[in-house]
Amino acid sequence: MHWWFLIPAVVLGALIGVAIGYAYRKNVAEAKIAKAEDAVRTLLDDAQKKAEEIRKEKELEAKEEIYKLRTEAEKENRDRRNELQRTERRLFQREETLDKKIEAVEAREQALNQRSAKVDQREADAEALVQQQEQELERISGLTVESAKEMLLQRVEEEAKHDAAILLRDIEQKTKEEADRKARNIVTLAIQRCAADHVAEATVSVVPLPNDEMKGRIIGREGRNIRALETATGVDLIIDDTPEAVILSAFDPVRREIARIALEKLIMDGRIHPARIEEMVEKAKKEVSNQIREAGEAAVLEVGVHGLHHELIRYLGRMKYRTSYGQNVLNHSIEVAHLAGIMAAEVGANVALATRAGLLHDIGKSIDHEVEGSHVEIGADLAKKYRENNQVIHCIMAHHNDVEPQTLEAVLVQAADAISAARPGARRETLETYIKRLEKLEEIANSFDGVDNSYAIQAGREVRIIVKPEKVSDADTVLLAKDIAKRIENEMEYPGQIKVNVIRETRTMELAK
Repeated sequence: MHWWFLIPAVVLGALIGVAIGYAYRKNVAEAKIAKAEDAVRTLLDDAQKKAEEIRKEKELEAKEEIYKLRTEAEKENRDRRNELQRTERRLFQREETLDKKIEAVEAREQALNQRSAKVDQREADAEALVQQQEQELERISGLTVESAKEMLLQRVEEEAKHDAAILLRDIEQKTKEEADRKARNIVTLAIQRCAADHVAEATVSVVPLPNDEMKGRIIGREGRNIRALETATGVDLIIDDTPEAVILSAFDPVRREIARIALEKLIMDGRIHPARIEEMVEKAKKEVSNQIREAGEAAVLEVGVHGLHHELIRYLGRMKYRTSYGQNVLNHSIEVAHLAGIMAAEVGANVALATRAGLLHDIGKSIDHEVEGSHVEIGADLAKKYRENNQVIHCIMAHHNDVEPQTLEAVLVQAADAISAARPGARRETLETYIKRLEKLEEIANSFDGVDNSYAIQAGREVRIIVKPEKVSDADTVLLAKDIAKRIENEMEYPGQIKVNVIRETRTMELAK
């Protein structure tokens, strides 16, 4: 029973405790809230104060910036105003200067007009005076103005010609000296390195006989053997009083060689009759054909030319039996190839091209008996036919100036051809041709005004001309030599070159008594 009374007391006590705790906690919470509110209010007050301070600072900075900008703008305006004022002052000064210059120009123009009027007057007076003097000079000299001008122009022209001739002589002399020196070096070197020993060859073939009785066997009964031999070879056999020899004459050197070989074989064999003649001629043709091929191959090998068409090699071999003025054409072509190659190496030209063109330059002579046209045209056609280089074809066409040389190699081939043909012993001329050339040289030289006498010397390689000193001056000798040389080039054909030497001599003689 006792415990039932205790429970309400405990519950009441607990309630009272709870109530007291609640009240205490409420009071504590309210105190914290109040304290927090005070802190918040304090923070707000501080924030407002700081915001106010910041606003005031920004306003102050803005005012300072505005003041600064305003100050700069005012300064810029002042500078612009000052610049405008200076510009205005300069323009004003320039305007004043221009006004002064215009006044000065006007004054000068006025003075010039006055002087111009005076000059015009003086010019008119001078013209009148000149006319008066010209009339007086015409009266005194008996010459008109046109005549005097003509005389003056003639004198000036003569003096100009004289000066030009002197200058031309000096320039030509210096140029010739230098060119001759270099050319002599190159040509001498080429000739030294290509020393050829072959000389002029005969144009007929002589076959030696063991005895004169062989002549009768060659002729045969009623001349049948000689007729058969001439018919088979196309060669004329000349059997005359020459002891132990038969002469073979033919326009075609290959035929002449075939006849020579066939006749020698017949003489060695001893059996001479038409059938045997035909047999031996056929064998001789084959032998000559082989010799032609071998000669062509040897020539190509000697000069070092490669890639030549086999037909061109055969044509080269045919030139072994061809002569020009007594000079063997194949040997001449080989020599020209060597000379052209050596000179090309010296002057820096294409050595292979010059050598090839030098070897082929006279290829047309191998068949010029069979084909119409000059050997130059024939050679160019052969080179084109067998697809030779265009530059080689040009060298062939230009080596006798049928066309103007356009390349250095063409000039070198032309020079090498002249050197080979003009060297002593290379060619043989008939006496009649030689005398005609000498007479033509002297005739051309004597046809010029002022020439007293002329002499062709050095086997026609030099013409020496004596002029009349009272008609030809020292300066005129230069022009005279040039004109004579040009006419010789145009009117004559000759191997190598001809030297024109003009001599002017003045002699004075007095007798002491």
